[in-house]
Amino acid sequence: LRIANELYLKRLIVGGFDGVYEFAKDFRNEGMDRTHNPEFTVMEIYVAYKDYFWMMDFTARIIQKVATDLHGTTKIQVGEKEIDFGNFSRMTMFEAIEKYTGINIGGMDEKQLREVCKKLHIEADDSMGKGKLIDEIFGEKVEEHLIQPTFIYDYPVEMSPLTKKHRSNPELTERFELMVFGMELGNAYSELNNP
Repeated sequence: LRIANELYLKRLIVGGFDGVYEFAKDFRNEGMDRTHNPEFTVMEIYVAYKDYFWMMDFTARIIQKVATDLHGTTKIQVGEKEIDFGNFSRMTMFEAIEKYTGINIGGMDEKQLREVCKKLHIEADDSMGKGKLIDEIFGEKVEEHLIQPTFIYDYPVEMSPLTKKHRSNPELTERFELMVFGMELGNAYSELNNP
């Protein structure tokens, strides 16, 4: 049972294909909750010579197309809320944290992040490093507010060690997650291609 179809697809890119994708069943034993099922269907896509900005645009276009083809509109009712897949916003992770907490965590070290967690009443144990602390702040104080389609991008390097480093800030990576209705719907990044 595969945990990802990544390696098969990357071999095809290395072999000379410019773009490949697959819809696949994946199986992961990483715990279950209302947003994580150990057996799920995923679409993975790899396109040579493209970056995370291209992938954000592609992701928005494909979701808009599917919504329109299935529902005749990009507006979908989910419970009490209407989600508009015709309008995707973008925020860096640090911008989103500042917007919903009022705190700019850019450039903070681990000790300062622990103080932020304490101030925001977020549990942080001694095993958590800088990346996990930022992830906890984001998860506890930001995710629930991201109802409309929002690309959260430019993740700290501690949270994405296998992702391509940011082109202008070595503390960040070129990664994004698509958040809708307070949940992650997609994750992508510029591929690490420096041997």
